[in-house]
Amino acid sequence: MCYRSRPVSASTKIASAGLLAIGGLHVVWSTGSSWPMKDRRLLTDAVVGSKDDVPPSPAACLAVAGLLGTAATLVDGRPRALPAISRLGATGVVAVLASRGALGLAGRTDVVSPGSVSDNFRRLDRRVYSPLCLTLAALSLPAAFRDRP
Repeated sequence: MCYRSRPVSASTKIASAGLLAIGGLHVVWSTGSSWPMKDRRLLTDAVVGSKDDVPPSPAACLAVAGLLGTAATLVDGRPRALPAISRLGATGVVAVLASRGALGLAGRTDVVSPGSVSDNFRRLDRRVYSPLCLTLAALSLPAAFRDRP
């Protein structure tokens, strides 16, 4: 049986590209780069929110990059031959991003990321990270309803 799926929407393309870009940034961090900060201590405080100044390992950065790449793939409607899998995965991506965004706006990211408590991180979380997560969740939402029978 040949199954032809509907084309992906512009919003899911934007969400997928955003997820890939953030994944790419994690790959850059896995190499030891502190971009866009001046050093790893500042990056750890801003992105992880940890007060112990120990940056995540390269393996941890690559694991997050892999998860973001998988999320981008699902939101983009892949695997095309298995639309139910793509739809289910995209639904999970939307749920995770929306939950992360809501927790961040509430100042409770530490519930899902223990130790994320620095003042700088919480400020950035409320102003940047959480709104970004909620925006990506909203842009990804059409993928959760794509090709429904």
